[in-house]
Amino acid sequence: MSETSVREAEIAVEQKHLDVVYARVAEIRDDAEVMRTKGDQLAHGARNEAVFEQAAMLFERDVMVRHATQILRTLDAEHEGLVFGRLDSTSGETQYVGRLGVRDGNFDNLVTDWRAPAAAPFYQATAEYPMDVIRRRVIRSTGKNVVDIDDDLLMPDARDETMAVVGEGALMASLTRARGENMRDIIATIQKEQDVAIRAPWRGVTEITGGPGTGKTAVALHRVAYLLYRDRRRMGGSGVLVVGPSAAFTSYISRVLPSMGEDSVELRSLGEVMDGTKAVRNDSAEVAAVKGSLIIRRVLKRAIREAPADAPDELRIVYRGQVLKLEARDLAAVRKAVHNGRRPPNQSRVDAAEALLEALWRKADAFGDFPASRAELLTDLGERLDFHRFVVVWWQLLDPIDVLAGLGDRRRLAVAAGKVLTRRQVDQLADSWADLRERGPSVADVALLDELRMLLGRPPRRRRRSADHAAPRSDNYDEFAHIVVDEAQDLSPMQWRMVGRRGKYASWTVVGDPVQSSWPDPDEARRARTTALGGPSTEHRRFGLRTNYRNSAEIFALAHRVVADIAEERELPLAVRSTGQEPLITVVEPESVDTAVQGAVRELLAEVQGTVGVITSASRVDSARAAVAGIDAERVKVVDGLESKGLEYDAVVLVEPTELVTESLTGPRTLYVALTRATQRLTVVTTDPAWPA
Repeated sequence: MSETSVREAEIAVEQKHLDVVYARVAEIRDDAEVMRTKGDQLAHGARNEAVFEQAAMLFERDVMVRHATQILRTLDAEHEGLVFGRLDSTSGETQYVGRLGVRDGNFDNLVTDWRAPAAAPFYQATAEYPMDVIRRRVIRSTGKNVVDIDDDLLMPDARDETMAVVGEGALMASLTRARGENMRDIIATIQKEQDVAIRAPWRGVTEITGGPGTGKTAVALHRVAYLLYRDRRRMGGSGVLVVGPSAAFTSYISRVLPSMGEDSVELRSLGEVMDGTKAVRNDSAEVAAVKGSLIIRRVLKRAIREAPADAPDELRIVYRGQVLKLEARDLAAVRKAVHNGRRPPNQSRVDAAEALLEALWRKADAFGDFPASRAELLTDLGERLDFHRFVVVWWQLLDPIDVLAGLGDRRRLAVAAGKVLTRRQVDQLADSWADLRERGPSVADVALLDELRMLLGRPPRRRRRSADHAAPRSDNYDEFAHIVVDEAQDLSPMQWRMVGRRGKYASWTVVGDPVQSSWPDPDEARRARTTALGGPSTEHRRFGLRTNYRNSAEIFALAHRVVADIAEERELPLAVRSTGQEPLITVVEPESVDTAVQGAVRELLAEVQGTVGVITSASRVDSARAAVAGIDAERVKVVDGLESKGLEYDAVVLVEPTELVTESLTGPRTLYVALTRATQRLTVVTTDPAWPA
């Protein structure tokens, strides 16, 4: 029998099993719909029952509807490739591996969930350690149809003559598939080193490091799905948070977990971690470095101690015919004393009122024969409306955005900064905050707003009774069960403080690559990270990924040259795939850059089936977008070097590489990131004929 005939026959075998699985899934879905309908009917019937019976029926309804809804949500997830693997073992058993576990009506196993311990050999078995697996088969489907299969023969001597072996490797086939706007899951092609990290224990900190294209992000997301499967009560109840570097990144990964049936995980960029706040811009690298350093916290602490710009500087009150007056220096002393107390400012208004009354008594007592006792004065003035009005405007309840926007006043910022900041830094920060309310916060500002939230404290709130006894998740929830931090090497110390607050009781997955770091002081960031993750005594495990599956060897060779002088060889991954296509370097005159970018994009769109990314310096993004406007907006994306982190494209046009180096505080590291986004083709447009030197 020819190889083609064998492949077709084996595909038919797998199609037959897949048909059985989809038929069973349809039955389960119908049963879940019936269950949900019965739950709704229970709720309707409960209205006419006694209170006790009604409560029991409503509880039963809630359980039934919740269970049915969860089943339907899981079944309605993206099930492209519902069954993607098969194991034939020495025991004679055949086991299918897929996105979710499926049993037939007799509870016999049709599909094993990829996260189950029984599915581990699909990812971990090798020819050296076959784990009793004779043949491992990857099944590729489109919709409900099997379109191809690829086999690995792990125990040739145990193979029966009737066992066919077809294919040339599922992993390499998947690497050449066109990229879309969203990251795909990798459950069919997880490699052994990746699987070990995915299945690591949940406790403490699991750190996953590796160079570009090693699958760090995909591994972290699959680890979340695995942890939810293994311990849903703990993880699902308290929740899981995934923090990424940018909104473009979180959008890119947004479909990975839902495709595996997990849609309850929160995805947030660093500019969205604080509830009710969303960053709309990035600072220059120099300004972001100041805002991200711990020195800025000293400035913020001083700023909240200063009187608001519109606070009155004199208190004048008439009591029993006597004029009592607190001048600016008196009020400043009272303010300082209250700030030295134990409560944060927004919870200290009562303390401020009491301190003002005491200061007024001292003024009264200085008269010598004042016609009232201390107790009388404190009681009488404490009940007067004019005094309360003064307290409200003098000791204002502060919002973080008000404090930060107030530092747009250079004089106020200089006072708060003291000797902590240089004159240049004061000027730069004041400029960045001068129109904060109009422009909105930058990504670096969000961590400062969150710091101010903690320093100011939450204003007292009146307690209200709620008819709903279920406790809603509080703002800036801090009890997540597990937190994933991606591109962790770029978090500033202030951002680590912000993220750390959300993980008071969390375990962590931390993903990064030191070679790609854009943060100029890694030691300061490392100390802040250690604190955020629970301190040096926290259980810690590390996994290093060394294989670059994304880039062709030709593309990565160019990226390697860029960081050869600043990175050790052991820090760089090995690209395992060759296309024979060298990167194209196009040298043009300065006035022809946009035209060259436009032409390069059109050429690459004709050469690849998926996405084309245009990566530029931050200052050149607008002109690049204008150059490609109207050219297949669905497939062409323009980002700057920092925004490109974590993303990938079938082809990339990299514009003026030296500009990416000069705008970064970490030299060629951002350029290294940009050069490693392409899977198939790379074109560099430059005005420097000597690049790369």
